[in-house]
Amino acid sequence: MNRNIFVILILAVLFVSCSDVLDPSLENNQGKNTTYVNPNFGYSLIVNGYDRVPLNNWSFNDVATDDAVTNDPSNNYLKMATGQLTSSNNAVDMWTNCNTGIQYMNIFISEVNKMKFTEDAQGDMMYKDRMRGEAYGLRALLMYHLLRAHAGWVNGKLLGFPIFLTEQASGSNFNLPRADFNTCMTQIYQDLDSAKSLLPTTYTDITSTGIPAKYVSAGITDYTKYNRVFGVKFLGLMSGLISQAVRAQAALLAASPAFNDGSANGSNGTWETAAVAAAQIINLKGGIAGFPAYPAAWFTNGTSWYNNSAEISSLNNGTNPPEMLWREGIQGANNTLETNNFPPSLNGNGRINPTENLVEAFPDKNGYPITNTASVYSSANPYANRDPRLLNYIVVHGSKAGVPNVPINIASGNDAVNNIATSTRTGYYMRKLLRQDVNKAPNINSTQIHYVPKIRYTEIYLIYAEAANEAWGPLADPKGYGYSAYDVIKAIRKRALGIATDPYLESIKSDPAAMRQLIHNERRLELCFEGFRFWDLRRWKVTLPELSAPALGITVTGTTSAYTISTPATVETRQYNDKKYYYGPVPYGETVKWSNLLQNDGW
Repeated sequence: MNRNIFVILILAVLFVSCSDVLDPSLENNQGKNTTYVNPNFGYSLIVNGYDRVPLNNWSFNDVATDDAVTNDPSNNYLKMATGQLTSSNNAVDMWTNCNTGIQYMNIFISEVNKMKFTEDAQGDMMYKDRMRGEAYGLRALLMYHLLRAHAGWVNGKLLGFPIFLTEQASGSNFNLPRADFNTCMTQIYQDLDSAKSLLPTTYTDITSTGIPAKYVSAGITDYTKYNRVFGVKFLGLMSGLISQAVRAQAALLAASPAFNDGSANGSNGTWETAAVAAAQIINLKGGIAGFPAYPAAWFTNGTSWYNNSAEISSLNNGTNPPEMLWREGIQGANNTLETNNFPPSLNGNGRINPTENLVEAFPDKNGYPITNTASVYSSANPYANRDPRLLNYIVVHGSKAGVPNVPINIASGNDAVNNIATSTRTGYYMRKLLRQDVNKAPNINSTQIHYVPKIRYTEIYLIYAEAANEAWGPLADPKGYGYSAYDVIKAIRKRALGIATDPYLESIKSDPAAMRQLIHNERRLELCFEGFRFWDLRRWKVTLPELSAPALGITVTGTTSAYTISTPATVETRQYNDKKYYYGPVPYGETVKWSNLLQNDGW
């Protein structure tokens, strides 16, 4: 953690206005007192919080799980997964980044009343409310990620992180003990409550009848003045809706087996708490009817939120497609994802290689696990009659990909297993997230725009399904929401499979244990390559053999139309065969500096 911040990191992009979401720019150093006379400098503190949100970019920590490997031998997640994870070498370390962001938020919250953002007193009051709300929401989000990455057991107590709520200057006491997990959760909830009370549910332009009562009572009657502070042009900033999503994420973490022993967490760690938090968002979305489904063509042409060119091109000023609750700004035309991950025959580096483990997790076209006796899966033709997500997310032998959209031959040539440094190691390439309208031929090398989702609505629906199943069972709806865990999973699978009936789901809908397994698998499939599985396996506290399951791959022989697939074999081992790996370590350097900062057991 940066213990002494004597200067304020100033960013050029400040009030977002008509810019798309929030894109930090160049830095300048200024003295802190400058904030009192220049509002831009004050707002730059908030920008620093946004800049440190861990959701801003792809992590691809999937390659440290049983879902994928990488062909890049220098990849830090590969090193971590294969035995080099230590308290001094931790690729998923969030300590410095999150604590630094929290420090900036603390400074802003402490100093904001001394700042002036506009000469108009009413406008200034609203700006301060909004920015305070942003700061509380961002602080809570950073604390959640800090907790997920570093909470753990110490001498029989589940601990989180030291809680700093004020600016840490040169004379401050940094040698504070870690607060217990429940206290950290309480602080996160308090910050989220503060954010929700200060922020609009979402940013939208209102008419004269839409001014919130608290501002009407303050004498604000000009709705255009309200829109200048809380209007649609600020979409993409922390909002009441986003703060509620962070609450659902944090509540799910606290309820999960690795972080809830039945006594340490109290009400902060119940499945019902998580289900209710997610339901509040789902209700605003319209319940099951609001689940973001795509047209029927989605099942046949492979388009989706990351590859829908017309939808992506229409996004501006922070607007969201139906799938997105919160997203990062539009990235200028580029082909970085495709350069990194296209197969070598498409002039890519083939970095992310899905495993046979993940491929086998996709059910057949009727929703049955491929190991089920009712499945239409055939080992002789393993990619036929499968869940459409398989071929939409993963390039298998014979798949068409990119431009010129030709079949990928994993049986021979540079796309074959381990043929060159950029070839697949598992027999598969990643397709999800990549724009298939990119042509990387040297004489063309076309580009397309992209964006990174920060929170998808599908994640929120999955949070509800998991928490509701654990709290009340698959079919129960004790809160009267109009939907159950079963209903949510039915909607997710209907969108994925494109089937009117789901016989496998119907066969298990009264069995909480079987439903748990299905929900976990649906989360694995829907969120693959988005950085979830590494954390999910740990919060579920799966068995150590499952946590350290080796990554499997296959080889292919023959042609694209007549081929044989080998028996799956280990491509890469996973070195998570100790219970300490359920929890990340506190950085070694921090525990050396501060005697009260205890390390998690085993590290």
